[in-house]
Parts: sequence; structure tokens; C-alpha cells
Amino acid sequence: MPKQFLNKVVLVTGAGKGSGKKLALAFAHHGATVAANDISPVNLEEVVQEIQAQGGNAKAYIEDVAKKIGVQALVKGVEDDFGRIDILVNHASVEPHSPLLEIDEWDWHRTLDVNLTGAFLMAQSVGRVMREGGGGVIINLITKADDHEIPMLAAFYASMAGLEAFSGQAARELAPYGIHVHAVKTDASVESILDLCK
Repeated sequence: MPKQFLNKVVLVTGAGKGSGKKLALAFAHHGATVAANDISPVNLEEVVQEIQAQGGNAKAYIEDVAKKIGVQALVKGVEDDFGRIDILVNHASVEPHSPLLEIDEWDWHRTLDVNLTGAFLMAQSVGRVMREGGGGVIINLITKADDHEIPMLAAFYASMAGLEAFSGQAARELAPYGIHVHAVKTDASVESILDLCK
């Protein structure tokens, strides 16, 4: 199988589980160097070890993408280690399962901070790297209400709606720099997401 992402550096947030993990493994399988991020090392180390066991190149980066200092440290670490970032996958997210009338303000803010502000901070910091490098691809993974059967996710769906709107505007603003931004539903196939990054 041709290594279509050979010599590409892919940064995946929330790579410890779910779609983030699937995409990290898929990119590595196709030759990419994977910078795998999550807030906890518990599952992330397993993902990196799995990639390395299959002959791939990956490194774990433990940072909170909802914090600007954490994002800056993450991006600088990847640049220092690999010299570039060609593809960013924003997958990090939280889902508080509290009804609208019961959810507390902390959970509401944390959801928006991780799911929406985190994607903004990552797109901004990585976008600057991509601009200097001549372009790149940013994938923002979106969960729509019809994708999810779990009720009581007002904060989560609000953040996803915001992320979708942000993606459209980011695509317009970053296009002149050769940076392509895509909002992709989480139920999209791995192959279709990889195709957007070629």
C-alpha cells in the first residue's frame, strides 16, 4: 500500500479515544508522523505504542487544549520535534450529561472551552505555522444532534454548532494562505477524512 502521507506531520487532539484514535492510527498506517495529544496519558500512551509497534512514528503530547499556554506548548513541542505541522485534526471534546435545568455553570463553560475555544486556539496557533510553511489542512470534527442518541447535551450541541460556524469562517480567512479547513461529521468514514487531507 502506498504511503500517501509519508513525510507529513499530523497533529491530532483528543487522540486517546474515539474518532481521534482511529484517525491517528489511520494516518500512521499511511506513513504520517503522528503528534498525538490528549489531556490524560492513560489511553494516549497506548495509541502511541500501537503506532510504534506497527513501525510507525508517533509521539504523545499531554496538554489541555482549552488553555492558551497549553496550546502554545503543544505546538512548539511538535515544531521542535518534527519541524512542521501539515495536518491538524481537532477532536478533543467533553460531553457533560446533565439536563438543561440542572447543568452547572462550570460544566457549561468547560464544554465551550474545550470544544470550541480549544479548536480556535489550535487553529490559530497551527494556522500560523501552516502559513509559514505554505499551507495545510485543518479538520474540525463535528457531532450533530442526529448522530447522538444521548439526551441532555445542550452545552455539547451548542459547542458543536459554534464549531461548525467557526469552521466556515476559518475556511474563508485561511484559504489565501493555502490552508484548507473542513468541518466533518464524526460519523464520516476514515477514508473520506483522509481524502480531504491529500
